Parts: sequence; C-alpha cells; structure tokens
Amino acid sequence: MTTTPPQTTAPRGGALAPLAIPVFRALWLAVLVSNIGSWMQTVGAQWLLVDEHAPAVVIALVQTASSLPVLLIGIPAGVIGEFVDRRRLLIGVQAFQVVVGVALTVLTATGAMTPALLLTVTFLLGAASALQLPAYQALVPEIVPRAAITDASALSSVGVNIARAIGPALAGIVIAQLGVPFVFAANAVSFALFLVVLVGWRGYQRPETRAEPFLDATRAGLRYVLHAGVVRRLLVQLAVFMVPANALWALLPILASGPLGLSSGGYGLLLAAVGIGSVGGAFVMPAVRARLGTGGTVAVASAVFGVSNVVVALVPVLPVVLVALVLGGVAWIGVVTTLNGTVQAFLPAWVRSRGLAVYQLVLFGGTAIGAALAGAIATAVGVVPVLAVAGVITGLSALLVVAWRFPVLTDRQRAAVPMPLGDVTVLPAETTGTGETLVLVHWTVPEASVEAFRERAAELGRSRRRTGARDWNLYRDLGSGPEAWVEAFRVGSWQEHLAQHEVRQTGDDARTLEAVHAVVGEPRVEHLVAD
Repeated sequence: MTTTPPQTTAPRGGALAPLAIPVFRALWLAVLVSNIGSWMQTVGAQWLLVDEHAPAVVIALVQTASSLPVLLIGIPAGVIGEFVDRRRLLIGVQAFQVVVGVALTVLTATGAMTPALLLTVTFLLGAASALQLPAYQALVPEIVPRAAITDASALSSVGVNIARAIGPALAGIVIAQLGVPFVFAANAVSFALFLVVLVGWRGYQRPETRAEPFLDATRAGLRYVLHAGVVRRLLVQLAVFMVPANALWALLPILASGPLGLSSGGYGLLLAAVGIGSVGGAFVMPAVRARLGTGGTVAVASAVFGVSNVVVALVPVLPVVLVALVLGGVAWIGVVTTLNGTVQAFLPAWVRSRGLAVYQLVLFGGTAIGAALAGAIATAVGVVPVLAVAGVITGLSALLVVAWRFPVLTDRQRAAVPMPLGDVTVLPAETTGTGETLVLVHWTVPEASVEAFRERAAELGRSRRRTGARDWNLYRDLGSGPEAWVEAFRVGSWQEHLAQHEVRQTGDDARTLEAVHAVVGEPRVEHLVAD
C-alpha cells in the first residue's frame, strides 16, 4: 500500500468524501476492525465482572481503567507523536497490544483472571491507546485536505460507532456460545489485522519537523493551548459535556442486568442502538451544522443527549429505552465529532499532535472521572437516580454555548506563514542555539494611535505566547521620547525563535502583526541571545 500527498481540494462525495483517498480508506477500515475488537473486549470485561457479582464501582472502573492512562501519559504521547515517525510508532503500539491481548485471553481461559488483574490489563491496553491516539489523529490532516477534515473526523467517529453497533452484539453472541475468552481472542486478532495494514503501508513520508528537546516541546505545546482562546473554549465545552455524559456508558451494563433484566446479548442490543444512532447521526450532522452552526449543533445535541439519559433511567421499558439510545447516539456523535473536527482543523501543523493530546486528555479524562464518580455514587444511592441526574446536568451543559460565545472559525487562516526575522548580524550557525533569547521590538507610536496600538499589541502578545514566548510585556521607553514603546518577550532558545518565525506563525498570526503595522508602521528589532 502506498500513500498519496494531501489533496489541496476536498474530494467530492459529501460526508463520504475522505474515503475516496486510498490511504485514509485503508486505515479507516483497519481502525474499524480494531474498534470492533475493543468494544467486544469492553463488553466481555464488564460482563465477566457482572457474572462475578462485582460491585457497581468495580464494573464502572473498567471505563476508568481504559481512560485513566490518557491523564498520565497523554501529553508526553502528544510530544512523541509530533517528532517521531508516526507509522513506526503505530506499528510498535499495535504489536504491544497483540501481546497483551493474547495474554489476557490465556489468563481468562485458564481461570487465572481476577478483577484486579482484569483492570490492570485494561489499563495497559488503555495506555497503548493513549500513546497512539495523538499520532493517529495527527495523520489525518496529512492525508486529507483541510476542507475535508471535519468529514474525516465524522467518519472516524462513524467507525467507532459502527463498532459500537456491531462489537457488543458480536460479544453477546460469542459470550453466550463460546465464553468470554473468545471475546478477548477476537480483540487480539483485531489488533493483529491493524498491524498488518500498517506494515503494508510502505509509502509514508514523515513530515519535516524541527527537532526540539522533549521538555521544551512539552512546554511549547501546553503554552500554545493555554494562550489559544479558541482551543481553550472548545476544551471547556468538551469537559462540561463529557463528565456527566459518561455516566451512561459506566452504568448501562448495571441498568441492563438490573431494572431491564437483560442478558449479555440484551446489553449488546442496547449498545448497538447507540451505535446505530451514532452512525446515522454522522450522515445528518453536515446538514445540521450547515443549518445551526458549530455552536448550535453542540448545544442542541447536548440537550438531546441529556434528555435521552433521563428517559433511559426513568422509563425501564425496552422499546422506549432503545429509541432513547438511538437518539442519544445521534446526539453523542453531534457533540464529539463537531468539537473534534473543529479542533483538528484549527490546530496549526507544528503543534497538532500536542494539541490533540490535550484534547484527548480532556476527552478521556472526562470519561475516567465521570465513570468513577458515577460508579461510586451509584454504589451508595442506586443507578437510576445517578443516571437521571447526570442526564439533567448533561442537558444543562447546552446553556454554556449561550452564556459563553462559541468561536466562529470561518475565514481563519491556519496554514504556516514564514515571517521575516529582521536584521540579524549573528547567524544561527554561529550560535549554540540553546541560549535563552530576548527579543526587543521598538515601536514608534504617535500619541493619537496609542489606544489602538495597545489593543492590537495585546492580541499580538497572545500570538507571541502561542508561538513560543515564555513571557511578554509592553513598555514605554521613557529615555527615548513619548512615542517610544518596546515590546519585550523571551523565547527558550535561539533555535526556538527561528522556529517561531519559520514554521509556527499562521495566517491569523500574520494578520495580527499586520494590524499593528497598520497603526504604527515598521519597528526596529533587537535579538539578545544568552551565551
């Protein structure tokens, strides 16, 4: 299998457009098979605990164990995914998962599996997933054009939810006919198939990146997210939704075996209903987003998901629950794919893997925290009230879109735009590149333009921080006259400052700088490098 360079225009075909790209199609199918195996694994693990009459908190901890690793290694995984060969990283992770999957199968088949050991193995598989997720998601914008990224994200979620529809149903059948060990074996085989596809992908070319020390790269990624208002806004919305919403996934097996009186096959049917809704939702979401916008889509979908949770909790009638779960699946895909696609499209290439690592940190952190809270509280007060209250809170998260303006990302320029460095008498080759760099930008600001300059310089300061400045301040130079202003910021090294100029600035950053120039003209720049 060979790769193709990213297309400059979106392929035709609407929501299915990215599947016209051979590499994306092959990877999508491989991930689909792997996700089917993972859902079978989740159902098998939860049902094994149900059969052993484990308490609700232990059953809910299956979700926590698979999600917690993102909290621990999500950020380092993003840094690793930024600078290593992503294909080789994915190959290594898949090989590790094959080994762990085989061990899980053998231990379960021989009767050596305990709840503690099961949670440990689940944690190991979650750690592998946490390591590969940022790298895999960062591959998507390299394969598909920017205009199709949201559709590619939606298709990725379609794959997850096709797996949600098929995997649990298959798991229920396999558990009933063959037993839980065969479910775990199927998961190991799915990892192996994904590994085969990755090994066969011979044409991948690693993008050119400027090497950075690990800690510096980590700080740069976190600094970008901290000072990127759009990304922060999207992450807050994701967190407010995810924590209460995950009560459904944590408590659904207990609801199935308790109030609904279902077997493992019936539990698989419930998850299949969610999956069917999610798959259908992925195809209607482009039209919904076109009509409601991203903020409106997130708000409506959050409210619908909350209502569906309340219905599932309070109306224990199987046909009603199935309808509510289908609608919940549509709403779930509306929230998750809209936020995920928006973040992927917004992040600049130089920090995409690290930014997506933070996104995954919030996504899976919300899953881990929400599942643990739901399980702990349900142990004390029962499943039904916890699920109902969580549904109400999830629905109320829609109000955040109204209370806090949702970002509008039309007409944003996210491609890299190299910026001139200015007069530099010491060439980069003559420096070690590791000394802290102080940049002094001397502006001449007419008195009539001071207020406009202050306002535009503040936005420029945020741009400097996003792209590498560790601190930023604006000063008046009292010794040079009333029109003399100095913008001062520190960058970790001369090499990082070069990267700031060569690869980290986007078209939006360039427009911010041009807005300052429109008020005060060109500045004089000094670069001071610590020896």
